[in-house]
Amino acid sequence: MTPVTKKIDTALHDLTKALEKHAQIVGLKPVPLKKAGRAAADLRQAAAAYANIVEARTGQTNPFIDFLDPATMESLAHERDAIQARKAAEKAEKADKKG
Repeated sequence: MTPVTKKIDTALHDLTKALEKHAQIVGLKPVPLKKAGRAAADLRQAAAAYANIVEARTGQTNPFIDFLDPATMESLAHERDAIQARKAAEKAEKADKKG
């Protein structure tokens, strides 16, 4: 493993831990507001650290912001919708053959 990957992997691990902790806390009934606030702050800090390391090591834009132009976003949405429609049609076809 290269040092670049190790730093990104470490940041990913920290982000995953912070995300899991936040999810556990906000999943409680009732949600403890102070704990949720601290967990949210930790999550934001971990996300920022991850984004900064990725940018510093790879030159890639922050993965938590939309950086694609609207036309590309629309094209990707159409592609996603077409894949979902094709899968639904295949599933319906299989169901018709069984029925």
